[in-house]
Amino acid sequence: MGNHIKTVFLLTAMTGLFLVLGYALGGQSGMVIALIIALAMNFFSYWQSHTIVLKMYRAQPVERSQAPGLHDTVARLAQRAGLPMPKLYVIPEQAPNAFATGRDPEHGVVAVTEGLLRLMDQEELEGVLAHELGHIKNRDILISTIVATLAGAIMFVASMARFTAFFGGRDNEEGGLGFVGVMVMSILAPMAAMVVQMAVSRSREYLADATAAQVTGRPQGLASALNKLGEYTRRGAAVNANPSTAHMFIVNPLSGRQFASLFSTHPPLEERIKRLTGAGPSNDAGPRESQGRKSTMTEQSRKFWDSLS
Repeated sequence: MGNHIKTVFLLTAMTGLFLVLGYALGGQSGMVIALIIALAMNFFSYWQSHTIVLKMYRAQPVERSQAPGLHDTVARLAQRAGLPMPKLYVIPEQAPNAFATGRDPEHGVVAVTEGLLRLMDQEELEGVLAHELGHIKNRDILISTIVATLAGAIMFVASMARFTAFFGGRDNEEGGLGFVGVMVMSILAPMAAMVVQMAVSRSREYLADATAAQVTGRPQGLASALNKLGEYTRRGAAVNANPSTAHMFIVNPLSGRQFASLFSTHPPLEERIKRLTGAGPSNDAGPRESQGRKSTMTEQSRKFWDSLS
């Protein structure tokens, strides 16, 4: 529940930031224009983002006849999660990673790299796939699309604001912030938008991890997979990802580069593993058991999902 509340708060903050920036650019009229732009961009992203990202990574659809084991595993996990069977894609990439996309559970897509299928054992693969199904179940694709769209719109409007401040010569009749206010907002707003976008992304990763632990009943599988993925990424064996889509992957493909924690799309892998294994405190999602109670956590997860089947 903590992750849901945090997400609502952050989305509200980002929307407010966008409207304030629109006000700085054009007063009340600017706020209306900013809102219209945001709605239009959200509508396009909601319907087309999955197609764009799959083409970006040259992902190929996989039928059951091509990979019966993979299809059967996803079908079983989807049934446990109460989801329709998603479409499966394989990315021709040796670096291990995976992501989910699609505008809603009925149009869900799970994409995995060839390297991931080679690296993981069955329990680890189930953990990764359940994590991606968790994103679909929690509608994280829609949320991340909205956040990314708002962030992009804020940066676009900020650029317009700077241009207008220098060359537009607008006055303050409609209640704008004036030259100094516009310049300050046009610099700070994109930075704030990026911080909020990254915070939303980190929150949803924790929630997907917790969902995966419930679906599989074996959180240690995902924990082991994350540990392997982290080792490969640290060695530089990462997907050649576009920074605009890095947040979609189960581990950050850009984490070999140094990012401050506020600007990271993913939580630290060490913290995610601790939460899954019960080895450390958890503030947002997942079990809070000690290391010695992992078996109890697993048994409770299995009972929970048995009660839903």
